[in-house]
Amino acid sequence: MARKTDTPFLYYGEPRKFDPNFRGPVQKRSCTDVVCCVIFVIVILGYIALGTVAWIHGDPRKIVYPTDSQGQFCGQQNTSNANKAILLYFNMLKCANPAVLINLQCPTTQLCVSKCPDRFATFLDARNTPTWEYYKQFCKQGFVLGSKTDIEVLRDEDCPSMIVPSRPFLQRCFPDFGSRDGVLTIGNQTVFKDGDNKERSVNDLKEAAKDASSAPTELWTDNMGSIASLLNAKEVGMKIFEDYANSWKWIFIGLVISMVVSLLFILLLRYIAGIIVWLIICCVIIAVGYGIWHCYWEYSALSMKPDANITIADIGFQTDLRVYLQHSQTWLIFMISLSVVEVIIVIILIFLRSRLSIAIALLKEGSKAISYIMSTLFYPLITFFLLAICIAYATVTAVFLASSSDAVYKVTPVDDQCIYANHTCKPETFSQSNITKLCPGSQCMFAFYGGESVYHSHILVLHLCNLFVFLWLINFILALGQCTLAGAFASYYWALKKPVDIPACPLYSSFSRAIRYHTGSLAFGSLILALVQMIRIVLEYLDHKLRGSQNAVARFLLCCLKGCFWCMEHFIKFMNRNAYIMIAIYGKNFCSSSKEAFFLLMRNVVRVAVLDKVTDFLLFLGKLLVSGGVGVLAFFFFSQKIPGLQEEVPILNYSWVPLVTVIFGSYMIANGFFNIYAMCVDTLFLCFLWDLEVNDGSHGRPFYMSKALKKILKKGNVS
Repeated sequence: MARKTDTPFLYYGEPRKFDPNFRGPVQKRSCTDVVCCVIFVIVILGYIALGTVAWIHGDPRKIVYPTDSQGQFCGQQNTSNANKAILLYFNMLKCANPAVLINLQCPTTQLCVSKCPDRFATFLDARNTPTWEYYKQFCKQGFVLGSKTDIEVLRDEDCPSMIVPSRPFLQRCFPDFGSRDGVLTIGNQTVFKDGDNKERSVNDLKEAAKDASSAPTELWTDNMGSIASLLNAKEVGMKIFEDYANSWKWIFIGLVISMVVSLLFILLLRYIAGIIVWLIICCVIIAVGYGIWHCYWEYSALSMKPDANITIADIGFQTDLRVYLQHSQTWLIFMISLSVVEVIIVIILIFLRSRLSIAIALLKEGSKAISYIMSTLFYPLITFFLLAICIAYATVTAVFLASSSDAVYKVTPVDDQCIYANHTCKPETFSQSNITKLCPGSQCMFAFYGGESVYHSHILVLHLCNLFVFLWLINFILALGQCTLAGAFASYYWALKKPVDIPACPLYSSFSRAIRYHTGSLAFGSLILALVQMIRIVLEYLDHKLRGSQNAVARFLLCCLKGCFWCMEHFIKFMNRNAYIMIAIYGKNFCSSSKEAFFLLMRNVVRVAVLDKVTDFLLFLGKLLVSGGVGVLAFFFFSQKIPGLQEEVPILNYSWVPLVTVIFGSYMIANGFFNIYAMCVDTLFLCFLWDLEVNDGSHGRPFYMSKALKKILKKGNVS
């Protein structure tokens, strides 16, 4: 019969039976979940094949270099455009045409140039003036002035009908927008002449530039909005880069300090964990008590006013919440609610004080375990290295897949009367086709990449495969880290005489066991999590597509599904984490380990809830303490408020740049250290629960828990 547990009215399996041969993580093991291991290896080989296919068919130049109307790359070495790395739109005003969104292209000639124009000029004004020597560099190669009439030149777009002062952005020439007295300008002018010598406003060109930037003519598509603001953002980016260049040494010092502080905090938890936990509890009780007193004070003050004794029902619904605060009944409700919360907290503390003591003791024991196995603090470097490889491979594969399509050319007529407008064409045979006769002045221009590649119809499927395998690999690497750390910390717990009985190189031994015997089990757990994450990504995509939909039922169902799968993902992460701990200790397969971990936790559900919340809050507090403390230190330093270091402060454009970097970096470093600590506490907790079920303190079955835990539970080993 199962012994009495925290939930005597439920049955969650028999307590684990005593094994006289168990002395810590099982050494003699066999491979688990072999089928999943084989599938995992096959998927990795297929992933390598996918990357190879993408490498063969992909062409990253389509992303690195802009493409002109002839499908030639700008700035590519060993070509006629080697010294022409910037793309020029002949008549950007045409980009405001609806064809930008319908045909996915800006219906104007695009030419590679070495530099952007720096002045206003039109073809009609420049053709017979000295300005022509400057203007002709923006015409098509081989164009000779006088070979065609002006009308034919502008119709065939041999030269731009006009040029305006521009600056390069994303290797493309965009108008040099500025501001004068709050008015948008180009080259300090608010109006200019277009190719037909008609006056145009700067706003016309602004809208055209916006459409040109948002038209997905190539793989650089993004709705960049106002080009003027983005050009200014580029200048801000350069200043931020300068700040990083000037302050990187001090940023590095700040991150090193955060690393040292995080380590010291973890090591000191063995001494101050109890103080911090009880201090937090006292602060919560005092804060709620102050809230009760304040509500009573407000209630008493308002009770003296006759117009403040109106009930909330009489007030009705008000959008301004401050109206409710002017009535005594509101504060009475607040006071009663806070009093109930205060009573609940006190009652919980009275009944759970022993379990809080267990949580504090385990937190202290976790700090001690890390101090004996310091190598665990460096394991995240291995995880980071493996994650970097996966992220880099998935990114490169995605880039090559996206650039594996062929160039597609479309017919661009002079007017909308041409029946062949937007038809696919081939530049090699376009001049001999009937299109040039039926639609004089029409051109066969490069539009975008896609549609004609060898496996274009399967590219979306390949992208999804790339994403899914990427999620699987990422989760596998994290699972490997959790299983490795769990095995190392379990070696500490199951050492009867610490630290004498701790085996040599526990981290390396645990890593070897996980890779050699349990790759299949780790892949199994990672696969389940990856499937749920993939479904969540699909739901997010559908939610983005249906955001403007009027179908309230569809949006409600989608919202419910998103919430359900969010909960499912977090539950699976929790169960996988505990399953990996059991795998690291006992070497069973994933399903058996998950079942044993779940039943063990449910047999001690109250202890689990208390420890989980106490640990989470304490570690969150530690992260804030480290990042906040280092952030305050960085603020005083970069504000030149630290005596003796004022001259060392670098000259910065924005002092917040290194400050935000130090705070964010410190939080991430602290998060890495405290995640190891959390894994340590979780492992020790499961080991403690098994120890409590299996052993009784006799000579043959001694407790492995620390003296503090024995004292709290009033248990001990027979001497």
